[in-house]
Amino acid sequence: MSQTIETPFRISVPDEQLSLLKRKLSFAVFPDELEGAGRDYGVPLADMQRLVARWKDGYDWRKYEAELNEELPQFTQDFEVEGFGTFNLHYVHKKSASPNAIPLLFVHGWPGSFLEVRKILPLLSAVDDSHPTFHVVAPSLPGYGFSSAPTKKGFKYAQYAELFNKLMVSLGYNEYITQGGDLGSYITRWIASLYGGKHSKAWHTNYPRSPSAGPPSLFRQPLQYLSYFITPYTEAEKAGLRRTEWFQTQGHGYNTLQKTQPQTIGYAVTDSPVGLLAWIYEKLVNWSDGYAWEDDEVLTWISIYWFSRCGPAATFRVYYESAHGGAKFPENTTIPMGFSYFSKELYNVPRRWLKRPNLVFESEHERGGHFAAHENPEGLVGDLRRMFGKEGAAFGVVPGRTGF
Repeated sequence: MSQTIETPFRISVPDEQLSLLKRKLSFAVFPDELEGAGRDYGVPLADMQRLVARWKDGYDWRKYEAELNEELPQFTQDFEVEGFGTFNLHYVHKKSASPNAIPLLFVHGWPGSFLEVRKILPLLSAVDDSHPTFHVVAPSLPGYGFSSAPTKKGFKYAQYAELFNKLMVSLGYNEYITQGGDLGSYITRWIASLYGGKHSKAWHTNYPRSPSAGPPSLFRQPLQYLSYFITPYTEAEKAGLRRTEWFQTQGHGYNTLQKTQPQTIGYAVTDSPVGLLAWIYEKLVNWSDGYAWEDDEVLTWISIYWFSRCGPAATFRVYYESAHGGAKFPENTTIPMGFSYFSKELYNVPRRWLKRPNLVFESEHERGGHFAAHENPEGLVGDLRRMFGKEGAAFGVVPGRTGF
Protein backbone atom coordinates (compact mmCIF):
# COMPACT_ATOMS: atom_id res chain seq x y z
CA MET A 1 0.00 0.00 0.00
CA SER A 2 1.34 3.42 -0.90
CA GLN A 3 1.77 5.92 1.90
CA THR A 4 -1.05 8.44 2.21
CA ILE A 5 -0.89 12.07 3.30
CA GLU A 6 -2.92 12.79 6.42
CA THR A 7 -4.99 15.97 6.62
CA PRO A 8 -4.78 18.02 9.84
CA PHE A 9 -8.10 18.34 11.65
CA ARG A 10 -9.43 20.71 14.30
CA ILE A 11 -12.74 20.41 16.10
CA SER A 12 -14.93 23.37 15.19
CA VAL A 13 -18.59 23.02 16.11
CA PRO A 14 -20.77 25.57 14.28
CA ASP A 15 -22.42 28.25 16.40
CA GLU A 16 -25.79 27.09 15.11
CA GLN A 17 -25.31 23.69 16.75
CA LEU A 18 -24.42 25.29 20.06
CA SER A 19 -27.52 27.49 19.90
CA LEU A 20 -29.75 24.54 19.03
CA LEU A 21 -28.37 22.57 21.98
CA LYS A 22 -29.18 25.38 24.40
CA ARG A 23 -32.70 25.73 23.01
CA LYS A 24 -33.36 22.01 23.37
CA LEU A 25 -32.02 22.02 26.93
CA SER A 26 -34.28 24.94 27.83
CA PHE A 27 -37.32 22.80 27.00
CA ALA A 28 -36.25 19.83 29.13
CA VAL A 29 -39.05 18.02 30.98
CA PHE A 30 -37.98 15.71 33.80
CA PRO A 31 -39.82 12.66 35.15
CA ASP A 32 -40.75 12.28 38.79
CA GLU A 33 -38.76 10.03 41.09
CA LEU A 34 -39.64 7.56 43.83
CA GLU A 35 -38.65 8.38 47.39
CA GLY A 36 -35.32 6.81 48.33
CA ALA A 37 -34.74 5.50 44.81
CA GLY A 38 -31.05 6.38 44.79
CA ARG A 39 -29.48 4.79 41.70
CA ASP A 40 -31.62 1.65 41.85
CA TYR A 41 -33.94 2.80 39.07
CA GLY A 42 -31.36 4.67 37.01
CA VAL A 43 -29.79 8.12 37.05
CA PRO A 44 -30.96 10.18 40.06
CA LEU A 45 -33.20 13.14 39.23
CA ALA A 46 -30.99 15.59 41.13
CA ASP A 47 -27.96 14.58 39.05
CA MET A 48 -29.82 15.15 35.80
CA GLN A 49 -31.24 18.50 36.87
CA ARG A 50 -27.81 19.72 37.95
CA LEU A 51 -26.04 18.52 34.78
CA VAL A 52 -28.69 19.88 32.43
CA ALA A 53 -28.64 23.28 34.16
CA ARG A 54 -24.85 23.39 33.86
CA TRP A 55 -24.89 22.29 30.22
CA LYS A 56 -27.44 24.98 29.38
CA ASP A 57 -26.05 27.98 31.24
CA GLY A 58 -22.56 27.47 32.68
CA TYR A 59 -20.72 24.96 30.53
CA ASP A 60 -18.28 26.52 28.02
CA TRP A 61 -17.85 24.16 25.06
CA ARG A 62 -15.49 26.56 23.30
CA LYS A 63 -13.07 26.36 26.22
CA TYR A 64 -12.88 22.57 26.06
CA GLU A 65 -12.90 22.48 22.28
CA ALA A 66 -9.78 24.67 22.32
CA GLU A 67 -8.12 22.45 24.94
CA LEU A 68 -8.74 19.32 22.88
CA ASN A 69 -7.38 20.95 19.75
CA GLU A 70 -4.30 22.07 21.67
CA GLU A 71 -3.60 18.73 23.36
CA LEU A 72 -4.53 16.22 20.67
CA PRO A 73 -2.88 16.25 17.22
CA GLN A 74 -5.82 15.23 15.04
CA PHE A 75 -6.05 14.20 11.40
CA THR A 76 -8.35 12.63 8.83
CA GLN A 77 -7.75 10.27 5.92
CA ASP A 78 -9.88 8.52 3.33
CA PHE A 79 -9.81 4.73 3.11
CA GLU A 80 -11.63 2.18 1.02
CA VAL A 81 -13.22 -0.74 2.85
CA GLU A 82 -14.03 -3.66 0.61
CA GLY A 83 -17.75 -3.70 -0.19
CA PHE A 84 -18.50 -0.53 1.80
CA GLY A 85 -16.92 2.30 -0.14
CA THR A 86 -14.85 5.19 1.17
CA PHE A 87 -14.57 6.19 4.83
CA ASN A 88 -13.21 9.48 6.07
CA LEU A 89 -11.48 8.44 9.28
CA HIS A 90 -10.74 10.85 12.14
CA TYR A 91 -7.85 9.99 14.45
CA VAL A 92 -5.29 11.26 16.93
CA HIS A 93 -1.67 10.70 15.91
CA LYS A 94 1.07 11.57 18.37
CA LYS A 95 4.63 10.73 17.40
CA SER A 96 7.30 10.17 20.02
CA ALA A 97 10.54 12.11 19.67
CA SER A 98 12.39 8.78 19.48
CA PRO A 99 12.81 7.17 16.04
CA ASN A 100 12.78 3.77 17.76
CA ALA A 101 9.34 4.29 19.30
CA ILE A 102 6.88 1.38 19.09
CA PRO A 103 3.81 2.09 16.91
CA LEU A 104 0.70 1.56 19.05
CA LEU A 105 -2.90 1.50 17.84
CA PHE A 106 -5.30 2.46 20.65
CA VAL A 107 -8.95 1.55 20.02
CA HIS A 108 -11.76 2.93 22.19
CA GLY A 109 -15.21 1.46 22.82
CA TRP A 110 -18.74 2.55 23.76
CA PRO A 111 -19.68 4.80 25.46
CA GLY A 112 -16.20 6.19 24.93
CA SER A 113 -14.49 8.04 22.11
CA PHE A 114 -11.05 9.23 21.06
CA LEU A 115 -11.12 11.26 24.32
CA GLU A 116 -10.08 8.10 26.15
CA VAL A 117 -6.53 8.47 24.82
CA ARG A 118 -6.19 11.97 26.27
CA LYS A 119 -4.62 11.10 29.64
CA ILE A 120 -2.38 8.29 28.42
CA LEU A 121 -1.07 10.10 25.33
CA PRO A 122 1.66 12.18 27.03
CA LEU A 123 2.70 9.18 29.15
CA LEU A 124 2.99 6.79 26.23
CA SER A 125 4.93 9.21 24.01
CA ALA A 126 7.32 10.33 26.75
CA VAL A 127 10.98 9.46 26.11
CA ASP A 128 12.95 8.05 29.03
CA ASP A 129 15.75 5.50 29.29
CA SER A 130 13.81 3.61 31.96
CA HIS A 131 10.85 2.62 29.79
CA PRO A 132 9.80 2.22 26.15
CA THR A 133 8.18 5.04 24.22
CA PHE A 134 5.38 4.78 21.68
CA HIS A 135 4.02 6.44 18.55
CA VAL A 136 0.29 6.52 19.33
CA VAL A 137 -2.60 6.34 16.85
CA ALA A 138 -6.14 6.57 18.28
CA PRO A 139 -8.93 6.54 15.68
CA SER A 140 -12.56 7.44 16.17
CA LEU A 141 -14.54 4.32 15.31
CA PRO A 142 -16.66 4.70 12.16
CA GLY A 143 -19.83 6.49 13.27
CA TYR A 144 -18.12 7.91 16.37
CA GLY A 145 -16.63 11.34 16.98
CA PHE A 146 -15.66 12.93 13.70
CA SER A 147 -15.34 9.81 11.53
CA SER A 148 -17.86 9.02 8.82
CA ALA A 149 -20.24 6.11 9.37
CA PRO A 150 -21.22 3.01 7.41
CA THR A 151 -24.19 3.54 5.10
CA LYS A 152 -24.78 -0.15 4.37
CA LYS A 153 -25.79 -3.06 6.57
CA GLY A 154 -23.21 -5.63 7.56
CA PHE A 155 -20.22 -3.53 8.68
CA LYS A 156 -18.77 -5.91 11.26
CA TYR A 157 -15.62 -6.27 13.36
CA ALA A 158 -13.66 -7.63 10.39
CA GLN A 159 -14.32 -4.36 8.56
CA TYR A 160 -13.15 -2.29 11.53
CA ALA A 161 -10.00 -4.41 11.58
CA GLU A 162 -9.44 -3.88 7.85
CA LEU A 163 -9.89 -0.13 8.18
CA PHE A 164 -7.57 0.29 11.16
CA ASN A 165 -4.87 -1.93 9.69
CA LYS A 166 -4.95 0.22 6.55
CA LEU A 167 -4.63 3.31 8.73
CA MET A 168 -1.51 2.03 10.47
CA VAL A 169 0.15 0.90 7.25
CA SER A 170 -0.65 4.24 5.58
CA LEU A 171 1.20 6.05 8.38
CA GLY A 172 4.32 3.98 7.72
CA TYR A 173 3.67 1.57 10.59
CA ASN A 174 3.71 -1.68 8.67
CA GLU A 175 4.27 -3.51 11.96
CA TYR A 176 2.64 -2.36 15.19
CA ILE A 177 1.01 -3.37 18.48
CA THR A 178 -2.54 -2.72 19.69
CA GLN A 179 -4.35 -1.81 22.90
CA GLY A 180 -8.09 -1.67 23.48
CA GLY A 181 -10.94 -2.04 25.93
CA ASP A 182 -14.65 -2.68 25.46
CA LEU A 183 -15.38 -2.73 21.70
CA GLY A 184 -11.71 -1.95 21.20
CA SER A 185 -10.79 -5.32 22.70
CA TYR A 186 -12.99 -7.09 20.16
CA ILE A 187 -11.61 -5.09 17.26
CA THR A 188 -7.99 -5.60 18.27
CA ARG A 189 -8.67 -9.34 18.70
CA TRP A 190 -9.93 -9.37 15.12
CA ILE A 191 -6.82 -7.46 14.03
CA ALA A 192 -4.66 -10.05 15.79
CA SER A 193 -6.58 -12.83 14.05
CA LEU A 194 -6.61 -11.35 10.53
CA TYR A 195 -3.33 -9.42 10.49
CA GLY A 196 -1.36 -11.01 13.32
CA GLY A 197 2.23 -11.84 12.51
CA LYS A 198 2.51 -9.79 9.34
CA HIS A 199 1.27 -6.46 10.72
CA SER A 200 -0.03 -6.76 14.29
CA LYS A 201 2.84 -8.09 16.43
CA ALA A 202 1.20 -8.18 19.86
CA TRP A 203 -1.99 -7.04 21.53
CA HIS A 204 -2.98 -5.91 25.00
CA THR A 205 -6.41 -5.37 26.52
CA ASN A 206 -7.89 -4.12 29.77
CA TYR A 207 -11.11 -6.03 28.98
CA PRO A 208 -9.82 -9.61 29.28
CA ARG A 209 -12.32 -12.11 28.08
CA SER A 210 -12.75 -14.94 25.63
CA PRO A 211 -15.88 -15.83 23.65
CA SER A 212 -16.10 -19.18 25.42
CA ALA A 213 -14.57 -18.21 28.77
CA GLY A 214 -16.74 -19.66 31.50
CA PRO A 215 -16.50 -22.07 34.38
CA PRO A 216 -14.27 -24.98 33.33
CA SER A 217 -16.03 -28.32 32.90
CA LEU A 218 -14.76 -31.76 33.78
CA PHE A 219 -14.90 -32.93 30.19
CA ARG A 220 -13.72 -29.83 28.29
CA GLN A 221 -10.99 -28.60 30.68
CA PRO A 222 -10.39 -31.39 33.21
CA LEU A 223 -7.16 -29.94 34.65
CA GLN A 224 -8.68 -26.49 35.17
CA TYR A 225 -11.82 -28.07 36.61
CA LEU A 226 -9.88 -30.17 39.12
CA SER A 227 -7.59 -27.26 40.01
CA TYR A 228 -10.47 -25.51 41.73
CA PHE A 229 -10.62 -28.25 44.37
CA ILE A 230 -6.91 -27.79 45.07
CA THR A 231 -6.83 -23.98 44.84
CA PRO A 232 -10.28 -22.43 45.46
CA TYR A 233 -11.11 -18.99 44.15
CA THR A 234 -9.51 -16.08 45.99
CA GLU A 235 -11.56 -13.37 47.66
CA ALA A 236 -10.67 -11.04 44.78
CA GLU A 237 -11.89 -13.61 42.26
CA LYS A 238 -15.13 -14.06 44.18
CA ALA A 239 -15.62 -10.28 44.20
CA GLY A 240 -14.98 -10.25 40.46
CA LEU A 241 -17.64 -12.90 39.91
CA ARG A 242 -20.13 -10.84 41.93
CA ARG A 243 -19.30 -7.81 39.79
CA THR A 244 -19.82 -9.87 36.63
CA GLU A 245 -23.15 -11.20 37.90
CA TRP A 246 -24.32 -7.68 38.74
CA PHE A 247 -23.45 -6.46 35.25
CA GLN A 248 -25.15 -9.37 33.52
CA THR A 249 -28.34 -9.16 35.59
CA GLN A 250 -28.63 -5.45 36.44
CA GLY A 251 -26.52 -3.50 33.94
CA HIS A 252 -26.82 -5.27 30.60
CA GLY A 253 -30.18 -4.02 29.33
CA TYR A 254 -28.59 -1.39 27.11
CA ASN A 255 -26.77 -4.16 25.22
CA THR A 256 -29.93 -6.08 24.43
CA LEU A 257 -31.62 -2.96 23.10
CA GLN A 258 -28.63 -1.74 21.08
CA LYS A 259 -28.08 -5.12 19.44
CA THR A 260 -31.74 -5.72 18.59
CA GLN A 261 -33.48 -2.39 17.91
CA PRO A 262 -30.76 0.30 17.76
CA GLN A 263 -32.77 2.62 15.53
CA THR A 264 -35.51 2.94 18.15
CA ILE A 265 -33.28 4.30 20.91
CA GLY A 266 -31.49 6.30 18.22
CA TYR A 267 -34.47 8.64 17.83
CA ALA A 268 -34.42 9.48 21.52
CA VAL A 269 -30.70 10.23 21.83
CA THR A 270 -30.54 12.11 18.52
CA ASP A 271 -33.43 14.45 19.27
CA SER A 272 -32.94 14.87 23.02
CA PRO A 273 -29.63 15.92 24.58
CA VAL A 274 -31.19 15.10 27.96
CA GLY A 275 -31.91 11.57 26.80
CA LEU A 276 -28.37 11.18 25.50
CA LEU A 277 -26.90 12.51 28.74
CA ALA A 278 -28.93 10.10 30.88
CA TRP A 279 -28.17 7.10 28.63
CA ILE A 280 -24.40 7.57 28.84
CA TYR A 281 -23.96 9.21 32.24
CA GLU A 282 -25.53 6.16 33.88
CA LYS A 283 -22.72 3.99 32.45
CA LEU A 284 -19.95 6.44 33.30
CA VAL A 285 -20.86 6.23 36.97
CA ASN A 286 -21.97 2.61 37.25
CA TRP A 287 -19.11 1.18 35.24
CA SER A 288 -16.26 3.05 36.91
CA ASP A 289 -14.59 2.39 40.25
CA GLY A 290 -15.86 5.27 42.34
CA TYR A 291 -14.20 7.71 39.95
CA ALA A 292 -15.00 11.34 40.90
CA TRP A 293 -16.55 12.58 37.66
CA GLU A 294 -16.62 16.37 37.48
CA ASP A 295 -19.66 17.89 35.82
CA ASP A 296 -17.73 19.57 33.00
CA GLU A 297 -15.78 16.37 32.44
CA VAL A 298 -19.04 14.47 31.94
CA LEU A 299 -20.48 17.17 29.70
CA THR A 300 -17.41 17.21 27.45
CA TRP A 301 -17.64 13.43 27.13
CA ILE A 302 -21.34 13.69 26.18
CA SER A 303 -20.80 16.70 23.92
CA ILE A 304 -18.48 14.66 21.70
CA TYR A 305 -21.47 12.38 21.07
CA TRP A 306 -23.94 15.24 20.62
CA PHE A 307 -21.72 17.14 18.18
CA SER A 308 -20.44 14.03 16.41
CA ARG A 309 -20.31 13.97 12.66
CA CYS A 310 -23.01 11.30 12.20
CA GLY A 311 -25.01 11.64 15.40
CA PRO A 312 -25.16 9.33 18.43
CA ALA A 313 -27.51 6.78 16.83
CA ALA A 314 -24.69 5.68 14.53
CA THR A 315 -22.67 4.47 17.52
CA PHE A 316 -25.21 1.77 18.42
CA ARG A 317 -25.18 -0.14 15.15
CA VAL A 318 -21.95 -2.03 15.79
CA TYR A 319 -23.86 -3.92 18.48
CA TYR A 320 -26.53 -5.01 16.01
CA GLU A 321 -24.01 -6.02 13.36
CA SER A 322 -21.91 -8.04 15.80
CA ALA A 323 -24.99 -9.99 16.92
CA HIS A 324 -26.41 -10.77 13.49
CA GLY A 325 -24.41 -13.27 11.49
CA GLY A 326 -20.99 -12.99 9.98
CA ALA A 327 -17.75 -14.84 10.59
CA LYS A 328 -17.25 -16.69 13.85
CA PHE A 329 -15.59 -14.61 16.55
CA PRO A 330 -11.89 -15.56 16.76
CA GLU A 331 -11.52 -17.71 19.85
CA ASN A 332 -7.74 -17.84 19.87
CA THR A 333 -4.90 -15.70 18.58
CA THR A 334 -1.26 -16.59 18.12
CA ILE A 335 0.70 -13.36 18.62
CA PRO A 336 1.80 -12.33 22.15
CA MET A 337 -1.16 -11.18 24.26
CA GLY A 338 -1.35 -9.19 27.50
CA PHE A 339 -4.19 -8.79 30.02
CA SER A 340 -4.61 -6.06 32.63
CA TYR A 341 -7.21 -6.83 35.30
CA PHE A 342 -8.87 -3.79 36.89
CA SER A 343 -10.87 -4.58 40.02
CA LYS A 344 -14.19 -3.08 38.93
CA GLU A 345 -14.15 -4.16 35.30
CA LEU A 346 -17.57 -5.39 34.19
CA TYR A 347 -16.43 -8.82 33.07
CA ASN A 348 -14.21 -10.04 35.87
CA VAL A 349 -13.75 -13.80 36.08
CA PRO A 350 -11.09 -16.07 37.66
CA ARG A 351 -7.85 -15.74 35.76
CA ARG A 352 -7.54 -19.48 35.12
CA TRP A 353 -10.63 -19.26 32.88
CA LEU A 354 -8.73 -16.99 30.51
CA LYS A 355 -5.39 -18.78 30.20
CA ARG A 356 -4.11 -19.21 26.65
CA PRO A 357 -0.71 -20.35 25.33
CA ASN A 358 0.10 -16.89 23.94
CA LEU A 359 -0.83 -15.00 27.13
CA VAL A 360 2.59 -13.58 28.03
CA PHE A 361 1.66 -10.73 30.38
CA GLU A 362 -0.83 -10.29 33.23
CA SER A 363 -1.24 -7.52 35.78
CA GLU A 364 -3.64 -6.91 38.66
CA HIS A 365 -4.95 -3.49 39.75
CA GLU A 366 -6.84 -2.74 42.94
CA ARG A 367 -8.18 0.50 41.45
CA GLY A 368 -9.99 1.02 38.18
CA GLY A 369 -13.13 0.08 36.32
CA HIS A 370 -14.29 -0.13 32.72
CA PHE A 371 -12.61 3.12 31.63
CA ALA A 372 -9.06 2.21 32.62
CA ALA A 373 -7.30 4.73 30.36
CA HIS A 374 -9.35 7.51 31.95
CA GLU A 375 -9.66 6.26 35.54
CA ASN A 376 -6.16 4.87 36.07
CA PRO A 377 -3.93 6.05 33.20
CA GLU A 378 -0.70 5.48 35.11
CA GLY A 379 -1.65 1.88 35.82
CA LEU A 380 -2.52 1.09 32.22
CA VAL A 381 0.56 2.79 30.79
CA GLY A 382 2.74 1.09 33.40
CA ASP A 383 1.51 -2.28 32.19
CA LEU A 384 2.32 -1.46 28.57
CA ARG A 385 5.77 -0.29 29.58
CA ARG A 386 6.39 -3.56 31.43
CA MET A 387 5.01 -5.81 28.73
CA PHE A 388 7.09 -4.15 26.00
CA GLY A 389 10.05 -3.06 28.12
CA LYS A 390 13.50 -4.62 28.17
CA GLU A 391 12.47 -7.19 30.77
CA GLY A 392 9.06 -7.81 29.25
CA ALA A 393 7.91 -10.91 27.42
CA ALA A 394 6.99 -8.85 24.35
CA PHE A 395 10.19 -6.81 24.15
CA GLY A 396 11.35 -6.28 20.58
CA VAL A 397 8.25 -7.76 18.90
CA VAL A 398 8.26 -4.91 16.36
CA PRO A 399 11.54 -5.32 14.40
CA GLY A 400 13.77 -2.25 14.60
CA ARG A 401 11.44 -0.48 17.05
CA THR A 402 12.25 -1.48 20.62
CA GLY A 403 10.96 1.75 22.18
CA PHE A 404 14.44 2.75 23.37
